[in-house]
Amino acid sequence: MALRAPDSSSGLRGRCSVPGDKAISHRAALFSTLALGESRIEGYSTAADCRASLAAVRALGGGVLNVAGELVLRPPSWSVGSSVEPLEIDCSRSGTTMRLLTGLLAGRPQAFRLDGDPQLLRRPMARVAEPVRSMGARVELSAAGTAPLLIRGGDLHGITHRPEVASAQVKSAVLLAGLQARGETVVEERLATRDHTERLLAMMGARLERESAGGSALIRVMAGPLQPLILQIPGDASSAAVIAAAAALVPGSDIVIEGVSLNPTRIGFLEVLVRMGAEVDIEVSESPDSLEPSGTVHVRQRQLRAVRVGAGEVPDLIDELPLLGLLATQAEGVSQVTGAAELRVKESDRIKGLVDGLRALGADAEEQTDGFVVVGGTTLLGGVCDSLGDHRLAMTFTLAGLISRQPTRVLGREFIPDSFPGFDECLGGLL
Repeated sequence: MALRAPDSSSGLRGRCSVPGDKAISHRAALFSTLALGESRIEGYSTAADCRASLAAVRALGGGVLNVAGELVLRPPSWSVGSSVEPLEIDCSRSGTTMRLLTGLLAGRPQAFRLDGDPQLLRRPMARVAEPVRSMGARVELSAAGTAPLLIRGGDLHGITHRPEVASAQVKSAVLLAGLQARGETVVEERLATRDHTERLLAMMGARLERESAGGSALIRVMAGPLQPLILQIPGDASSAAVIAAAAALVPGSDIVIEGVSLNPTRIGFLEVLVRMGAEVDIEVSESPDSLEPSGTVHVRQRQLRAVRVGAGEVPDLIDELPLLGLLATQAEGVSQVTGAAELRVKESDRIKGLVDGLRALGADAEEQTDGFVVVGGTTLLGGVCDSLGDHRLAMTFTLAGLISRQPTRVLGREFIPDSFPGFDECLGGLL
């Protein structure tokens, strides 16, 4: 698909909404399998990755019903089957599904095999396998530390885990195992990650405490019953970031995104946009019984300036860093991102993929071991970009086509619905 820039006299204008938050949707589906009753969820994401988590619920014997637009989730019986063969669960392309299931299944006296698409089977899984092994589960990986995973759950004991890499998925897996373990399980995060898991588990009545200070976090959990979820999921913060980036890029743009999750651990990208000079107004509409804050984001295009992002900020905008790289091509000065080596083990090597794609369009960009450097003030010429089958890169290069002198062709756009179903319609409605 080739994309041309919109009429520069008008830019992107209008109001829009985005699908339900992916991170919350995954967790709501999988956590519901531990609840003492039926959960009811509105706004569940229709992204392909989140459908993989619903498929996992069904594979475990849980019920998944859609009643008048509301998702009704019934927990499995968790009866131990007589078969010695492991229960097969296909996680498709979803790393979140696989990692959360590793913790969820660690306490179940049964064997499970977690498999998925070739793209998922390249991603590192030792970081989640090792802590649940130390809690008493048996987890087998490939020699390369990747899936398929064979999990033989059982009697677990609590641990204190200090992650070497900031990862909300690994933290969540350890906490899920801790809900099924003897004694207390503690996760000590040097860099605090998104806290959707803690918020959801607290809503379900888990015996959980969270302390945060100076950018770090300490989370404690003990075994106990979980109540069903009654939940309205807000719009996806990362999808909203894509639309906000488009507005910040295209001259004359003025857009409003409604019903977006404004969790403090998810708005790092908006804060960086403000530092770069974009005009961003946030209106929070939090209610006392809501899971987390949500509201409206209003973005107006202004001249951008270069920015530097270091390791301390990365956990709050890890998914949005490719967008930042694109924005940097239009900013005054030299932008740099460091402390983001985790980008190399996402759906693709996002550092290499981003830099190669920007260069293909005529940008001045360089890879670094743990980030990238982009020289601003560049006119993008257009051309062909390969997203490497990565939905985040595909959306980033699609936005590049809005400001390129000549058409931009993006390979791998078919993977965008992994995270943002309806992306083309949402963006097209603002042109």
